[in-house]
Amino acid sequence: MAKRQLLMLGIRASFHTLAAVLVAGVIFTAVFLSRNGMRKETPQSNGVSNVEEGEGSDREFNGTKLLERLRNKRMVYVGDSLNRGQWVSMVCMTSSVITNPRMMYFHSNGSNLITFKSLEYNATIDFYWAPLMVESNSDDPTNHRLPERIVRIQSIEKHARHWTESDIIVLNSYLWWLRPHMKTLWGSFEKLNGIYKEVEMVRVYEMALQTMSQWLEVHVNSNLTKLFFMSMSPTHERAEEWGGKTKQNCYGETSLIEKKGYHGKGSDPKMMRVVENVLDELKRRGLNIQMINITQLSEYRKDGHPSIYRKQWEPLKESQVLDPSSYSDCIHWCLPGVPDVWNQLLYAYIVEDHHST
Repeated sequence: MAKRQLLMLGIRASFHTLAAVLVAGVIFTAVFLSRNGMRKETPQSNGVSNVEEGEGSDREFNGTKLLERLRNKRMVYVGDSLNRGQWVSMVCMTSSVITNPRMMYFHSNGSNLITFKSLEYNATIDFYWAPLMVESNSDDPTNHRLPERIVRIQSIEKHARHWTESDIIVLNSYLWWLRPHMKTLWGSFEKLNGIYKEVEMVRVYEMALQTMSQWLEVHVNSNLTKLFFMSMSPTHERAEEWGGKTKQNCYGETSLIEKKGYHGKGSDPKMMRVVENVLDELKRRGLNIQMINITQLSEYRKDGHPSIYRKQWEPLKESQVLDPSSYSDCIHWCLPGVPDVWNQLLYAYIVEDHHST
């Protein structure tokens, strides 16, 4: 309890929205758990510690080494709540070696941007909310639960200007596209003369990624910025896909899927090919984005979701209370958990210089 209080004293942030408060709570809890159960630490000067060999060496992750690589740099995760979960994971794994809570802070002012900073290293790890990458009517970080999603398929500057000049950019966009069609706008949300058209999902997803790639090609200096794209995160919403009961999902699951090469219907191979094609074309034009394929390794983890242990944004109905699987979250991931593994892969590229040029 004393350690948690010390951690809280070092947070110089003011959260103006409920969403920001919840994110902060997740971070504080996960940092506390990671410090008390995930690593042995030996104190060093300036409030930073190293992970001892032995218990931590099998995790391929050294927070001090990462902070040193991020000294005077900015790393930003751009995407939806899955990317935000990965950001929380990275903040927890990195901040666990900062023994003095006054040497770090979190900041959010209710905008799309949330910031974690190590003061000693002047290292910043940000998250920027842009669930569809391009501009959309779901861009508000809190009020985005809308019955119809609309994207401005050729507009990305509203978001990209906040992260383009970062040293490391981790992109993700998949979950919010999972519907047969998407309403697409050519024009402005503020004007009435825009052209709206329903476009098949895979095609509009490709168009959005092309808009992203065109922006990156023009505005990003590949000699200064490392670019990564996280592949799709699988869901586990149909238990019959792995041999479970029909009309059930990840609720109550406590073990991995053992079938080698298992592939659920929550992962769309057509969308994966779109990502690969867009990134390959961008590489041919001289700009490399390293795709980190986390899909297959995550497919097996039907046991890794929060299930019923999540924030309920609306009061549960009696029918839901009687059927826990009806409100189980089988999309997002527990922390500590699967996103830690994603970040270990990312860490290898950043720290060990596996990022190809």
